[in-house]
Amino acid sequence: MTAIYPTPRDDAPLVVFDFDHTLYDGDSGSHLFAWLIKRNPLRLLAALIATPLLGPLVAFLPTRRRGISGYVWIATFGLHRAREFNKVIDRYVLKHEADIRRRLLPVALEVFARHRAAGDRVVVATGAPPELARAILAFVAHQGVPVIGSEVGPFLGAVIATRHCHNEEKMRMLRERGYGEIDVAYSDSSADLPLLLAAAAPVVVNPKASRVDYFRQVLPPGTPVLNWGCVDRAGDPV
Repeated sequence: MTAIYPTPRDDAPLVVFDFDHTLYDGDSGSHLFAWLIKRNPLRLLAALIATPLLGPLVAFLPTRRRGISGYVWIATFGLHRAREFNKVIDRYVLKHEADIRRRLLPVALEVFARHRAAGDRVVVATGAPPELARAILAFVAHQGVPVIGSEVGPFLGAVIATRHCHNEEKMRMLRERGYGEIDVAYSDSSADLPLLLAAAAPVVVNPKASRVDYFRQVLPPGTPVLNWGCVDRAGDPV
């Protein structure tokens, strides 16, 4: 049965959720693009050849967008419009429904639903393609939530990210869509530090173990650092 949530008031608390490693156990975009690459031998060969160059770019924050865009270009070669790409996303989500459902974190979904039931303005801001997050959330009756994600467009016979919803850019994209003061923010990533610092009540969930001390240093004292069910991540268990 689909839950019925109240329509948030314009002055209701604003709550922003990251998606990957926050609501979803893993990197949803990487799973999508890996599927696209592996299903085509030529794409797989191209990805293997390009990895010595693209892999190091992905590993470092200043060059991450370029590295990811390279893999996305390989994965989507032959697609020419965002509309075609979205149709491929929908097919991928339906084909992998069982696995995707297992990756949705029950504790995270409970917190997500609780905010919606309270009438809060809930927004998902993710580096993944927005159609991917929307399609996955539809499995758990959360299709009415605004999703802000990385924008894509055609480039040299493929589709790439034209604007990556990441780090400071995520904050700019939120503001452009009219989301101002943030009451609560949930994220796993130090790349979302601008989002967490902007929130009156930041919550770190499922962080890498190597980043826990960093979060405790740069975020306000007492900021929760929680684990919502990612077994390979750190945080206090809930």
